[in-house]
Amino acid sequence: MKNQFRLNFACFYPILLGFLIISCKQEPKNSVKVPGGNEVEINYATGFEITHYPDFSIITVTEAFPDSDKTYRYALAKDKNNVPDSLNADAVIHIPVKNMVVTSTTHIPSLEMLGVENTLKGFPNLDYISSEKTRKLIDAGKIKELGQNESINTETTINLDPDVVVSFGVEGENKALASLTRAGIPVVYNGDWVEHDPLGKAEWIKFFAAFYDKQEMGDSIFSSIVANYSQIKEKVANSKESPTVLSGAMFKDVWYMPKGDSWAAKLIEDAHGDYLYKKTTGTGSLSLSLEEVLDTAQKADFWIAPNSFESYNSLQDASAVYAQFEAFKNHKVFGFGSKKGATGGLIYYELAPNRPDWVLNDLAAILHPSLFPDYKPHFYAPLEP
Repeated sequence: MKNQFRLNFACFYPILLGFLIISCKQEPKNSVKVPGGNEVEINYATGFEITHYPDFSIITVTEAFPDSDKTYRYALAKDKNNVPDSLNADAVIHIPVKNMVVTSTTHIPSLEMLGVENTLKGFPNLDYISSEKTRKLIDAGKIKELGQNESINTETTINLDPDVVVSFGVEGENKALASLTRAGIPVVYNGDWVEHDPLGKAEWIKFFAAFYDKQEMGDSIFSSIVANYSQIKEKVANSKESPTVLSGAMFKDVWYMPKGDSWAAKLIEDAHGDYLYKKTTGTGSLSLSLEEVLDTAQKADFWIAPNSFESYNSLQDASAVYAQFEAFKNHKVFGFGSKKGATGGLIYYELAPNRPDWVLNDLAAILHPSLFPDYKPHFYAPLEP
């Protein structure tokens, strides 16, 4: 997963800033409106839209990266000749896609759930991929190493001649992709990581489904995730207990933990936990002093996701102060650092955005163990004593 960026604004400023952002938002170069069409139902994600027309589809990405001031429009068609020139799309992609390059591990689960992982031909830094299914393809030499995302090996990528490259931007467009575009390779932006709602991230499977002409399948997969998520949420909603929760850990004397509007905080809330920083605003990370965290959360019932620490010894070796927290003393610290792929990548970072129902189930079982007897977690595990 990538970092998230959001700023807090107070009182009058959101109204003024919102007006300015709307005023300054660049009209896409492809501002020609296409009448008609059937819009795909998008219920949780806010960063993309899909509209189907008889001979082509349009994917509109409205938030490719934080504070993006550009809307991207991509045309998908079985016959590119059916895409009107007046659309002036940022990229035109022939579907169904036969070979693809993706650049984030969070894209891998979508390909696998759609059953199209065999179309993946290249990826930057293959060691980051943890999925056993995709690693078998890597071991068989069917997926090429493309270096680093920010400095992707353009020569190798161009030689692969992919139907499309799915990338992401952290602080704007990835400049390394310009040469691919000049070589005639369609490049599209995926903004799944910018979404605020856990289910919003997972809904981007509909984005990938469109490239494979598998919209119905994508809709069905997402509906099952929503149903499972809702069932777990309802199961714990009436629990009498709402344990207090602390999250994160220190890096260079600064304690980082999710802000109150983040997807991580939303998951704790839906697991019927009392996140002690739920009233903070924003979707990124808080940066707090140790003293502040001790003052607020020293007696928290549970401590979730202390970075990638796997044991109490390693946690205490990093800072003896950690042992002052009640959750540490009571062995109520749970992390995802022990769940790794064959080359060391953390499975949580790769799979959790696509399976928020599994993350919620893990958290619900941690906070309300009596409701989930014999539950086997997907990501979280108690730290080793």
